[in-house]
Formats: sequence, C-alpha cells, structure tokens
Amino acid sequence: MTVLASMVRAMRVFAADVAQGFFEITHNGFAFVGLGVAFAAFTLTARPDLRQASEARLVGWLQARQTAALGLVPELDASDRATALNPKDLPKQQAAVAFWLSKKYRVAPEPLSALVAEAYEIGARTKLDPTLILAIMAVESGFNPFAQSPVGAQGLMQVMTGIHSDKYESFGGKLAAFDPVSNLRVGVKVLQECIQRAGSVQAGLKFYVGAANIGDDGGYADKVLAEHGRLQQVASGRAVPLFVPAPAQPLRTLAPAQPIEPPTIKLDEEKIASAVVS
Repeated sequence: MTVLASMVRAMRVFAADVAQGFFEITHNGFAFVGLGVAFAAFTLTARPDLRQASEARLVGWLQARQTAALGLVPELDASDRATALNPKDLPKQQAAVAFWLSKKYRVAPEPLSALVAEAYEIGARTKLDPTLILAIMAVESGFNPFAQSPVGAQGLMQVMTGIHSDKYESFGGKLAAFDPVSNLRVGVKVLQECIQRAGSVQAGLKFYVGAANIGDDGGYADKVLAEHGRLQQVASGRAVPLFVPAPAQPLRTLAPAQPIEPPTIKLDEEKIASAVVS
C-alpha cells in the first residue's frame, strides 16, 4: 500500500508540474504575441510609410488571390468611375425623361440617368432648359459619348475639340472630350456663348451647328426644338410617342390621257376625176 500510494503521489506531482509548465509556456507565448502586435502597431503608427507599404502589399496579395480565382484583374473603384445612376433615385420628372430617352435611343437607363441629372444641375446654373441640353445631345450624337463627325466634332454634344481645346484644359486636356460629363459641360458652355451672340435660342442653335453665316442650317434647329418640345411634354407627365410618324406624302396623280384623234386624209379631187376617166 505504501508503494502504491507513493506512485500515485508521484504521478500527481508529475501531472501538476506538466500542467504548470504548459500554462507558463502558453502564458509566455500569448504575452510574446501580444508584445509583438503592440510593437508592430506602434511601429506602423510612428512610420506611416511602413504602414502604407504594408497596406499596399496586403492589397496586392489579395488582388493576386482574386485574379487567380476569377481570371481577371479586379478594380474595386470601377463602379465609382462609371457615369451611371439608378433612375429610381432621380426625382420623378427626371426619371420620366431618362426612361423615355432610354427607350427611344436604345441606351441603358443608368448612364442616361446620370446625364439627365447633370443636365438639370448645369441647366439650373446656366439658366438653360435642361430638356434643351438633352435634345441637343439626342440630335447630335444619339447619346453616343464616342461619336465623331467628319469635321472633327466629338462626344455627346459634338463639340469641335480643336476649336474649343482651351475649354478642356480645366478637365485635364482634349481627351476629356470623350468623358460624358466633361463633354456635356463644355458643350453647354459653347451653347451658352452661341445663344448670347445670336440673341435667341433658335439663332444660337445655328451658331452652334456652324451655320451662322449660311442661310440654311439643314433643319438642325427645327429638329432640336422639336425634340425639346417632346421632352418638355415628357417632363410634364404627358404620354409622348417615341417616334413621330412622318407626314403622309400626297399621291402622285397622272394627268388624264388625251383622246387620240384619227388622222385626217385630204383627197385630191382632180386626181381622182382623171383617174376615173382614164
């Protein structure tokens, strides 16, 4: 019994020593980890350059993992750069205009919503009707931000980039002509100057299209004003057809055929008489 009791007592002491040692090791290990974390945090706080470098490496590692998984390079800020808005977030009037233009010109409503919102905002600042601005974009480019004419007019509002390059300097240079919002703002500035020079909207549109010194603008001003009128009706809540039917052309009527008179034959009576006698 004495031997067995001694063995049990020894086992208990051994187990207690092992537990105490494990506790001390883990306690010291956690303390060491905590100390390391605290030191790293202090270092990163004191050295912003190290923090930025660490963040860049971490982001690079995460992007590399995502690229390997998806097979494409992710750009987390791409949606922030996109010229798009949810049309449901617009005021009712603007949303109606955006949806109508989207259907007519077969353009997604989200980028159109951003352009409609910008047109209303810049229209309020420049005292121009936003539906007039939108009508010009519709006629000029059909809302294609990459459109270019044979004479060098570019973007949504077909601004002559070479002539108005100075207006793009505050937007970073001439390539901003293909940024929808930048082109819209420069185009409105040009339109404003044209209207001020001409003295009226219709005459200003002739200046805008480059027909100031020409008697005929090819119907440009009438097209813009017609679309402007339709957009005003849409904004007021009226139902406007997407396409206006062309006026019926009068049928060509043929002149009635003239009756054909039989040829008149004049007989020589003397010749007839001599022939009978002979």
